[in-house]
Amino acid sequence: MNNKQQNELISLLNKHSHTEDAEPTAINGLSFFRTSEPSSKLPIVYNPSLCVIVQGRKQLMLGQEFYEYSVSDYLAVSVNLPVVGQVVEASKEKPYLCIQFDIVAHQLTELVAKMDKNQSTNTTSYRGLFVGKLDSLLSDCILRLIRLLDTPKDIAILSPLIMQELYYRFLNTEHGQKIAQIAIAGSNMQKIARVIEMLKNNFSKPISVEDMANMVSMSLSSFHHHFKEITSMTPLQYQKRLRLLEARRIMLLEMSDAANTSYRVGYESPSQFSREYSRMFGTSPIKDVNNIRTKI
Repeated sequence: MNNKQQNELISLLNKHSHTEDAEPTAINGLSFFRTSEPSSKLPIVYNPSLCVIVQGRKQLMLGQEFYEYSVSDYLAVSVNLPVVGQVVEASKEKPYLCIQFDIVAHQLTELVAKMDKNQSTNTTSYRGLFVGKLDSLLSDCILRLIRLLDTPKDIAILSPLIMQELYYRFLNTEHGQKIAQIAIAGSNMQKIARVIEMLKNNFSKPISVEDMANMVSMSLSSFHHHFKEITSMTPLQYQKRLRLLEARRIMLLEMSDAANTSYRVGYESPSQFSREYSRMFGTSPIKDVNNIRTKI
């Protein structure tokens, strides 16, 4: 991204984003995020998406892995991943500004086939999160898409075409094959994504690793290996983080107490839930939720 492109994007985001947080736009699958001050470390689940920083800097932790990205970088996430994120560079004069594009697997499928990227990759697994550099073609495509917000009547017709081009440009980068895996039937990425989706929809059910492996017709050792390659976590570590993040959401939005919430997300013991929650969030469930509410 050159300076001219960056300055125009800053102007467009300042014009079309009005809140301190994530904000959807009139373009389907496109959101903006802004904040005028650095944030604390926030556990969150990232959905499959492409994030581009226009101004500021952010750090992420995936398991024990550290990632940092800033202007002219993109963050790509190919499966739902629980991470810890922190905006580390932002101010009222220069707020942190980020563009997020949802990645929709079925929209990639036909494009991947046309580009001859549909080769068998059953033996290969890629990390489901990575950082790369924007090239001039990707930057230009993103800019043309954001400009559509100034001409709303063009969005319905032109935004799907530009999004298709965005996918195409991205698939032609050095990391393109990693995203292509989402759309390749039978790939390890697609299999693990199916298990992750099942876990997201069944927080309270006791699901063993054997059940997960059987669901995608993989041996236990192979499933465990590919799951960790893609998510950086074991299946049980991933499941625990997902449950605790859902518990936090329930307590914040539904005013549910810790004991009731623990059963809703699959814990048999509220005391075990409280211990694991404190290890992940740094404080007890009630203190954590109260701290967040006082800041809202």
